[in-house]
Amino acid sequence: MPPPAGLQLDYVSLDEYESAGWPDVLGMATFDGAPAPTSFARAPSAIPIAQVRTPLLRAGGHIYEVWRYGEAAESGQRGRVRVRRGGDLLFGCIALAESEVLPAPGGSTAHSALQVATSEVYREICATLDAERYPHLLRIWNYLPDINGTEHGSERYGQFNGARRRALRACGRALEGNVPAASVLGSPAGSPLVVYFLAGRTAPTFLENPRQVSAYHYPSEYGAHRPSFSRAALLRQPGSTTLFVSGTASIVGHRSLHPEDTAAQTRETLANIEALLGAANRAAAGVRFELGALACKVYLRRSSDLPLVQAELHDALGAGARVIYLQADVCRQDLLVEIEAAAVYPAAA
Repeated sequence: MPPPAGLQLDYVSLDEYESAGWPDVLGMATFDGAPAPTSFARAPSAIPIAQVRTPLLRAGGHIYEVWRYGEAAESGQRGRVRVRRGGDLLFGCIALAESEVLPAPGGSTAHSALQVATSEVYREICATLDAERYPHLLRIWNYLPDINGTEHGSERYGQFNGARRRALRACGRALEGNVPAASVLGSPAGSPLVVYFLAGRTAPTFLENPRQVSAYHYPSEYGAHRPSFSRAALLRQPGSTTLFVSGTASIVGHRSLHPEDTAAQTRETLANIEALLGAANRAAAGVRFELGALACKVYLRRSSDLPLVQAELHDALGAGARVIYLQADVCRQDLLVEIEAAAVYPAAA
């Protein structure tokens, strides 16, 4: 049986991945030091794998995030960016350790190693999109070590935002409005900056949340450099419509709510996601995205909060929901939970 048309997301174990034998994999992400599938030993560069070191909160086994497209795909590499093309979609990933970047010319200390690494990563991504002729960034995932740490006179998350903005501007990319859905999470100290992304030849519809100030319009109290991402992106294709929900937290307007109350933060986060589903359903006629149909990736600042958050998501999404949980620091230190999501609505529906 041929694979289904359109983009597909699966969270699977290693055994499930190996037994599925999917012919249409675009790319994948692994977590917490998960090994590459054994089938990769025969062709280790065939499918790009973003190896994220953020710990997975699961007893036993690893989980693999697998993106498929329903068409034959072709791999390639440009600089440090590994890619795989399938029809009008491109998956790519890049990892760069701060210890690998060269100091600024003349020994300048104007920028930290994280800023230099971020700039190099985003410049290479933009150059890859131009060369491969996939101009539209749809969704991008960023994992940086010690996200809330302070060095070089400022918080590392702010350094990342500033370097990303400068690189995007230098490459002629938008900094607000038509910017991709995204998330930025912490990873263990000493791990590389890891970025993976989906890009397309068709422009998506970028969505904002009516309950929130757009991230690229945040006031300066949250840092000198505003984040460059949309709250969600909606991709229409002949066989399906895909919704990418950015990393979402307990923020209303521009303020964090429910400090130190993990359950309340989780409920507020889900209310924000429901508002985005409403915006998506209004933007795409004939489509009906629902909370229980989402595939969710949940990040917890404190692993001890896992049972509490699982209970909230069980109540909201139902027992059959596709959810994976990871331990990761979130961009604001008062935020305890962040949830990202994706959903595919078949055209036949």
